[in-house]
Amino acid sequence: MSKYKTLMLIVSIIGILLAGCSNSDFQAETNYEVKDFTYTNQNNKEVSLKDLKGQVWIADFIFTNCETVCPPMTFNLTKLQKKLKEEGVEDYKIVSFSVDPENDTPKALKEYISNFEADTSKWELLTGYKFDEVKDLAEHSFKSIVANDPNSDQMIHGTRFYLVNEEGVVVKTYSGNSDVPYDEIALDMKTLIKESNK
Repeated sequence: MSKYKTLMLIVSIIGILLAGCSNSDFQAETNYEVKDFTYTNQNNKEVSLKDLKGQVWIADFIFTNCETVCPPMTFNLTKLQKKLKEEGVEDYKIVSFSVDPENDTPKALKEYISNFEADTSKWELLTGYKFDEVKDLAEHSFKSIVANDPNSDQMIHGTRFYLVNEEGVVVKTYSGNSDVPYDEIALDMKTLIKESNK
């Protein structure tokens, strides 16, 4: 066998072995483990990380008194919900963490989401913690900022959407405020759900 053929055979074998190592169609871009939590949703019911385990979910950070990015982000998630419904994707959750827990009671969150055409059976809007807790959660679990704006009653927070796998790990982030890649998010969610059901 010539040196060239031997080399080609080795390259082919390596290619097959590498392909075998990754049996996933989904390529994770991040690996942030979400720390354990138990918070209260818009229906005044407890929701924990444990409750979300086994499901793929999209997370974001909002607050009901937001005058800038939050309403568009929430609207964009309702658009994503419609796309998921069209594509027959059922087994997922959306989780919105309030960054203003002092003011965002379950009632306020319920009122806020009622302004949107949202499927609230798949949407948890969470509160029931101290500001420092959500600040810590954002920074350590989602690598995102949450801060008080010293010049107004508004809060500073990230505008990304976070894709969390069934193990509770943030595996990808997307723009949540503008140029939202709906097709990409829906495809990623479908792929992850399919793989988690294997």
